[in-house]
Amino acid sequence: MLQVEILTIGDELLLGYTVDTNAAYLARALADAGIIVSRRATVGDDATEIARAVAEALDRTGAVITTGGLGPTADDRTRPAIAALFGRELRRDEGIVARLEARFREMGYASMPPANLVQAMVPEGARLLANGHGTAPGLWLEDARGRWVAMLPGVPREMRGMLADTLLPLLHERAGGEEGVVLSRTLRTTGIGESALAEHLGDLAAGVNGLPLAFLPGWEGVDLRVTARGMPRADAERALEEAVSMLRERVGHRAYGEIGTDLAAVVLDACRAGGVRVATAESCTGGMLGARLTAIAGSSDVYVGGVVAYDNSIKERLLGVDARLLREHGAVSEPVALAMARGARERTGAEIAISITGVAGPGGGSAEKPVGTVWIAVVAPAGERASRRVFPGDREEIRRRATQGALDMVRRTLQPTL
Repeated sequence: MLQVEILTIGDELLLGYTVDTNAAYLARALADAGIIVSRRATVGDDATEIARAVAEALDRTGAVITTGGLGPTADDRTRPAIAALFGRELRRDEGIVARLEARFREMGYASMPPANLVQAMVPEGARLLANGHGTAPGLWLEDARGRWVAMLPGVPREMRGMLADTLLPLLHERAGGEEGVVLSRTLRTTGIGESALAEHLGDLAAGVNGLPLAFLPGWEGVDLRVTARGMPRADAERALEEAVSMLRERVGHRAYGEIGTDLAAVVLDACRAGGVRVATAESCTGGMLGARLTAIAGSSDVYVGGVVAYDNSIKERLLGVDARLLREHGAVSEPVALAMARGARERTGAEIAISITGVAGPGGGSAEKPVGTVWIAVVAPAGERASRRVFPGDREEIRRRATQGALDMVRRTLQPTL
């Protein structure tokens, strides 16, 4: 299978001021076309660094795709840097000049800015890659050993259009039409850490039927991604279906969906299926749980509303929490969490209520209740349940993890066989 390296170019990417979406998009599109991305790198707008990174990539794989640095300004140095690396002179292409002038006229300009003429400078022997989405044409340079560099613009809309229109057909032709794809499936889990999940999976942790397995931890849980490479599409899809089925059986109730699945949507669907409505009572999460539920289109038929009871006086007045419970146990406690959920259920008329109260930090923790301590309670027709969790991370992570934990408690309350 064809292997390539991706090099994204720009100081704004290197310094983190702009998120590098191009590399991620390229990697996914190339994988779907059966092309293996063996490495990704980013360099700034420095001609020496650009040339060095491309030279090293050519030595490793002989195939490089760059994005960025093809514009008309002084910091766009990709074209001259790679031309010099290949020992090629830059020459003005009058056909490109004519197309640039026509495009500017189409955009309503009386004339083309002189700076754009640099985009008509083409390395000797380069193949032009048509850009129907912007002004800068892409370039393909190849040496006597068959090693090549494909240069694409950095503007995401232009890069994506050129990739589909021009570069992918060229790469398919280059690969001789050999059939094969790189496909992945991702199973989402929650409520179990990465190491515990690996132990639970046993032999599957090392791979599933010969397919590699990756563990991707985050605040929502641990995603399990299994990948098939170099197979015809139909074979890859069958292999992945079997692998995901095996993982799902081993993981059990900890799995709640596949890539793109939001646990809030799973909970809302379960509520609809059970004919129940849900309400929330939140302290440390400050409305984040309600926001996650209402972010799902159509949630209004299930989610009736909630109370953000940050101060204890609001817990008492709006949720009916007994002041004695707050004095004796503190706001972050099982009795208060249950009282908050009961109050939300009674006052909204919802069948199910969820509450969250905790210490999100960075201050406010103690030896008994360290930062990250969260009590979650669910009150439903089938009964009541409260759970103490200690979540890692900073304030934002703790709050996000708390909402995920609360949603998972509701899911398992609605689906008691899990």
